[in-house]
Formats: sequence, structure tokens, C-alpha cells
Amino acid sequence: MLSSKAQQRHLTIALVGNANVGKSAIFNQLTGLNQVVSNWPGKTVERAEGVLHFQNYIIKVVDLPGIYSLSTYSIEELVTRDYLVEENLDVVVNVIDASALERNLYLTLQLLELGLPLVIALNQVDFAAKKGLRLDVQKLSDLLAVPVVPTIAVTGSGINELLEVSVKAAKEGMNKVSSAIKYGKEVEEQLNKLSSVLKEKAPNLTSKYPARWLAIKLLEKDPVVIELVKREKMGQQIQVLAEAIIEHLEKIHGESSIFVIASERYSVASKIAGEVVKVASPPKLSIEEKLSDVTARGIIGYLILVAIFTGTFATIFYIGGFLVTQLEFIFGELLLPMVNSLLSFASPILTTIIVDGILGGVIAGLTVVLPYIVPFYLILAILQDSGYLPRAAFLMDNFMHKIGLHGKAFIPLLLGYGCSVPACISCRIMETDRERFLAAFVTVLIPCAARTVIILGLVGRYLGLPAAISIYVFNLIIVFLLGRIAHRTFPGESVGLVMEMPPYRKPLLKVVLAQTWSRTKDFIQIAFPIIIGGSILLQSMNMSGLLQKAEEVLEPFTNLWLGLPNFSIIPLVFGVLRKELALILLGDVAGTFDFSLVLSPVQMVVFTVVSLIYIPCISTIAALIHEFGVKRTLLIVFLNITLAFIIGGVTYRILTPLL
Repeated sequence: MLSSKAQQRHLTIALVGNANVGKSAIFNQLTGLNQVVSNWPGKTVERAEGVLHFQNYIIKVVDLPGIYSLSTYSIEELVTRDYLVEENLDVVVNVIDASALERNLYLTLQLLELGLPLVIALNQVDFAAKKGLRLDVQKLSDLLAVPVVPTIAVTGSGINELLEVSVKAAKEGMNKVSSAIKYGKEVEEQLNKLSSVLKEKAPNLTSKYPARWLAIKLLEKDPVVIELVKREKMGQQIQVLAEAIIEHLEKIHGESSIFVIASERYSVASKIAGEVVKVASPPKLSIEEKLSDVTARGIIGYLILVAIFTGTFATIFYIGGFLVTQLEFIFGELLLPMVNSLLSFASPILTTIIVDGILGGVIAGLTVVLPYIVPFYLILAILQDSGYLPRAAFLMDNFMHKIGLHGKAFIPLLLGYGCSVPACISCRIMETDRERFLAAFVTVLIPCAARTVIILGLVGRYLGLPAAISIYVFNLIIVFLLGRIAHRTFPGESVGLVMEMPPYRKPLLKVVLAQTWSRTKDFIQIAFPIIIGGSILLQSMNMSGLLQKAEEVLEPFTNLWLGLPNFSIIPLVFGVLRKELALILLGDVAGTFDFSLVLSPVQMVVFTVVSLIYIPCISTIAALIHEFGVKRTLLIVFLNITLAFIIGGVTYRILTPLL
């Protein structure tokens, strides 16, 4: 007799939907911690997969990229369509926003055209109800001829039923769903004619893909499907007929057949939504909607944007400064004397390595870095979970167009204030390769949390918050000017902004704390070994005399051009490992973390400016190579180093007579 484990069946479910419909929330509800995130083979688009056990089934869930169409105009759309067409899926779950049914149905109709086994997850029904919308779920199911399950992803409501319906669909052998959707009479006649010819003259092709879907794609002038048809023995005859039908439809409708098909889908989506959605009461603007309107437009929106980010850095400055003072007292006045007394029997070399190297690295990380990074991660998580970041992107659209990008690029820039690595990876949201590269180029110039440590821990602490804020303003000016130059240097045009505004919501404490802890944990795991290792290496170089020799060789750059003490070049070089390491090692080589004793105000600003602009950290370099290749990464690195030393030297000469 077979064991229960041997009797378990395997199913694959793909989640498909527009952006911001709660697809990822459903994915998280289904898979919990059993998730793996990687890249699609050969593509810079993430794929998320998870596994769950349900009713003696082992179910693999694939969270496909958020898309609005199954065209081939973007990497996300191409990846999603290829997966849906090529993979032998058991069920496709189309997640749609109940409060924006008509817009979401445009993608649903394309999934039906593909003849896929389909289940609808009608998500955010609670939000639709708040807007005074009532949806007839059964009628929607009848019109689409597929199961429809209402869900509220954030609370887990309906998730179990969604699983049951999906498994039932797979068990009943719904391998192909015949679409109940029909378009206009003229279009249907031509589709039927072309479908019949495809079945007759390309049987191998129609055995793999639905004939109706192939016919629609031919009328949409889809290059991938056209190429597939051309490879068929009778492909030329099919293509001639398709072109004749296209000419006929375009003559009747007076527009491209691409728009004819799109118009048919929108017409059907509108009709279905009209029959299914009822306004139960006159919709009143909620507080969230009023807030969305205020923060996403006009002078007030920009003032709020400035206030939020000024308040963010002021909060980080004051909280971080307070924590630094307390931690320095605990470690400097209490812990270190205790350790020194315990090591009084040890050799001077061993004591130096343990106290100044290992323990010094840990203490520097705890007292100099974490007090600024943790509050920043906490505020960033609140802004992300509340839904404010897309509004900021919308406000910045006009500004971003000045550097050849659109408002969506502002999101990687905002993430760059947290960490350059995910910021560079998030440049994938840009539509073209040119825009992705331009976005990455300016993103690495944004002061990440590690560089914020240098700005606030050096300039902010000793010269005051206004001086630190001026560094951020100066950085934005540099980003704008360099972005403008890059826009004119690299050929191509920028595209318009198309993005969805998720509704405002009250940040969930659990989610905010989880995101903050996740980022902090990653930082500790990655940064602390590097900080400790750097401190040990630096102490070893100091004891061997190599440090002094390196300072002498690099003196023309350090002292003559930048106006910095000779010892400051070493922290700058090591800063490629981790940006905040530059400040920690500066204290190590100077012999004190009271930087006012070893640096003048001008030198503090110059050191910060150079750290701000020059070579990204090694993790960011790895991310850039992964996304853009070695050549373009080396170009960014070379430009950053050159600009850092040019701007640093000019800053020194301008500020010297002033400060």
C-alpha cells in the first residue's frame, strides 16, 4: 500500500493580475515563509515561487509580474505571456481589484482568449464596499463562465475557499476553458474565418495554442505570433489572409486593427462591469481619498512632500544623535575600561587586535551606524505601507522628465535613500533599457542609509542639522545636473508615466516592524563582518607600517587636492566595502571618534561630499553588473570616482575662504 506522501499530487498555480491589486498579498497568504525569489532565466525580472500543502496536494504557486496586458511591449508582459503559454499550468488565478472591475477585466478577457483554466480572485471587496459598490459575484461568474471567489488578501478572508475552488478546477480537468466572451459581429465573423483557416492549415500550431487566440494576435500584429505562423508550411497563405482581414477591419473602423481589438475588449469589459456593479449608495469621499487628492497634486502636495522628507531626516538626526550619545557612554565609559582591565595580562598586539579591531568594529557599528539606520528603515517602511510613495512619484513626474525619465523613476531614487542595491534592482520598473540605465546612474548618486550615517554623523553632528540638509540639497542638484547631461548623451526619448495609485491605508504595525527588522537584520549580517574585518585589517596595516606608506603615496590626492589629512584617504579607499565603514575607519586611523579634534569644518564637508559621490559599495557594484553588465558598470564606477575627486577639490577651494 502506498504511503500518504506517495499519493500526494502536484499542482501548479500561477497568480496573474494588474499591479497593486493585492496579488503579492494573496501569494504571501498562500505560501507564508516557503518562498524563493529569483530571476527569470535571461531576464532582469524577478520570479517568486512558493509551496504549500493542501488536501493531499503539494501546490507550487508562482507570482507573476504585475501587468495590464498580455502584449509584448515590456519585459514583464513578455515573461508572463511566455510562462502562461509555454508552461503546463493546472490553474491560473486572476487577481482583480473589486473596486476597479472594468479596468481589471481587460486583462481577464485576454486570459480567456488564451483558453486557460481560470479562477477569479475578486480581491479588495471590503474597499469596494467602502466606496459604495456592490458586486454580484454569481453574475460575474456566469458572464465570464469561470469561478469567482471574493477575497480580502490582507486579512486572509476567502483564501481557503480560493484554494478549494482552484483544486476543484484542476481535479475536474478544466484543461481548456472555452471563452463565453464574444466581440462585435463584424470582428467575430473575421475571427471565426481566420480561426478556421488556422485549424486547417496549421494543425501543429493550433494543437499547442488556441486558434482563436492566434487569430486575435495576428489581427493585433503581434510580432511573436506572426513569426510562429511564418514557420508553418502554409504560413504564407495564413498571413496573406490575416493582412486582408486587417485591411478590411481598418477600412471599416478607420483605425489600426490593434485599436479595434482593444476597443472590443474595453467594450465587453464595460458591459460586464455595468451588469455586475451596482452603486448601493451615493459614494462619499473617504478621508483616504481626500488625503490622496491633497497629497498627489498642487502646491500643497509639494509642500507636504518637502515636509515629509525634511521631517524624516530631522527625526533621524535627533533620534540618532540621542542614541549615539547614550551608546557612546555605555560602551566608551563602561565596557571598554572593563575589557582593557581583563586583557591587562595579554600582549600589546593581541590587546590592540581585540580592543581596537574586533571590539572597536562592533562598538563603532552599534554607536555610529545603527542609531541612524534603524530609524530610517522604520520611517521608510511606514511610507511604503501607507501608499505614499506612488504619490511622491506622481508629483515628481515633471521634474524627472527633465533628466529623461518619468515619475516612476522617483521610486528607485527614494529606495536609494535606504539602500542602493534594491534601488538599482527596482529600476526594472522602467519600460526601456535606456531608462533603466539612466535611472540606475542617478540612483547610485543618492545617499543611501550608510552614507546618511556619514552626513549626519559628521556634518550633522558637528556643524548642525542645517548644514546636513544642505548636503542633501547639494546632492539633489548634482543628481539633476548629471542626469540632464546623461539624458542628452545617451540617445532615445523618455516615455510617459503610466502607474496605478494604490489607496491610502493605515500602516500595519506588524508589517512595518517586520520590514524594519528584515532590513536591519540584513544590514547586521552583511555589514558587521565587513566592519570588523576592516577594523582588524586597518590595525594590522598600522602596526606593520603599511598604513603610513599608503598615506604618503596618495598624499597628492588627499592633502594637496582635497585638503584632507593624509590619514583620511585610507577610510575612503576601504569605503568601497561599505560606505559607513569610511566613517568608522576614519575614527580608527585618527585615534578618536571626536572628529572635531582632527578635522576642520571644511574638511568634514569635503570628506562627506567625496564619500557621497565616489564609487558605490561592492554590493551595489555586484547588483549593477547583474542588471547592466560589466562594461556599463565600469563606466558608472569610473564616472563616480572622477566626479567625486573633481567636486571634492572644487568644494574645498570654494569653502576654505568662507568657513
